[in-house]
Amino acid sequence: MARVFLAVMDSVGIGGAPDADRFFNGDIPDTGANTLAHIAQACADGRAEEGRSGPLRLPHLDAMGLGAAVRLASGDEVPGLDAVPTGTWGAATEVSPGKDTPSGHWELAGVPVPWDWHYFPDTKPAFPPDVTAKVCELAGVDDILGNCHASGTAIIAEHGAEHLRTGKPICYTSADSVFQIAAHEETFGPQRLMDLCKGLAPMLHQMKVGRVIARPFLGDSPETFARTTNRKDFAIAPPAPTLCDRVQASGRRVHAIGKIGDIFSMSGIDDVVKGADEELMRHLSDAVDQAEDNSLTFANFVEFDSLYGHRRDISGYARALEWFDAELGMILPKLRDGDMLILTADHGNDPSWIGTDHTRERVPVLIAGQSAKELGLIPFTGVAHLAAAHLGVDWD
Repeated sequence: MARVFLAVMDSVGIGGAPDADRFFNGDIPDTGANTLAHIAQACADGRAEEGRSGPLRLPHLDAMGLGAAVRLASGDEVPGLDAVPTGTWGAATEVSPGKDTPSGHWELAGVPVPWDWHYFPDTKPAFPPDVTAKVCELAGVDDILGNCHASGTAIIAEHGAEHLRTGKPICYTSADSVFQIAAHEETFGPQRLMDLCKGLAPMLHQMKVGRVIARPFLGDSPETFARTTNRKDFAIAPPAPTLCDRVQASGRRVHAIGKIGDIFSMSGIDDVVKGADEELMRHLSDAVDQAEDNSLTFANFVEFDSLYGHRRDISGYARALEWFDAELGMILPKLRDGDMLILTADHGNDPSWIGTDHTRERVPVLIAGQSAKELGLIPFTGVAHLAAAHLGVDWD
């Protein structure tokens, strides 16, 4: 019986987006960005030696067609990734007017974004007075901290001590369409933070801000402040039924791993498990062992993006890719006859690029459990159609 496992390697782009010149990091267009190729080139040149060494080694991903997908998408060279693909492979191109998490995931699930997202200006203050007033009302405070574009780790280090003294939430944004609120798990309280974000979300969703994100942290000084894994995204709902909705409506089970539940506002999802990527890999392995016939398991591995892409850490990104590949090598032999494992990405985040924002790129589409063949260049929505067809779910 058929099962589908769809895993998003968050931000593992492969260059070549035809509209990259319309997307920017600061004043620099994303033209030429290529997350995977530039990491491989840095490794081959000895520029990614922290915690690892030598050329990028991804034997399982390469055998599935990763190197071939990069060359198809962009024509760029990927040193060390030259295997002849043994699975079905290709590259996907996004049409939604954003290079963010919801846009990428929704389109992979069959629903391109039909609107332009609202982005907050890179000014201080970044938020309009009515938004700040609503946060204060919901939190029971007279002001907020931050109110600017910032790195999450940096702004917690800067304002964490004052937050502990005053109870004022730390509010910040980025180049994405997001409103993030950081608060201490012990002094502010996790439920109070979740209630604050949930109460604020309708106002921001009406503005077409994609996500309100709760960012709890622990520690008692700038040196010890650290975000926990209890993040929660309050995302605007997709504008039409997604792959998850269609699979669930057909009477099948849909299991979410990682932040998939948040991205889709739990629409079309039966259950969700969260954690750091190492835990999520265990959950994916367990799903391969235990998931029902005709089910969809949808996973997101976020740390490529959150820990290494935004921080422009080439060595760290390479280490994460090599870890993922080794784990994949233990999962592939467990696939059953009739299983389809799809590996893809939602956007790029080239750690060699200027700035700290995502990069507009094509993404790989690598499929295990099928014969060796080339898909060519397909739309992001083609991923949903491949999964639906394998499960026998009609797509109007």
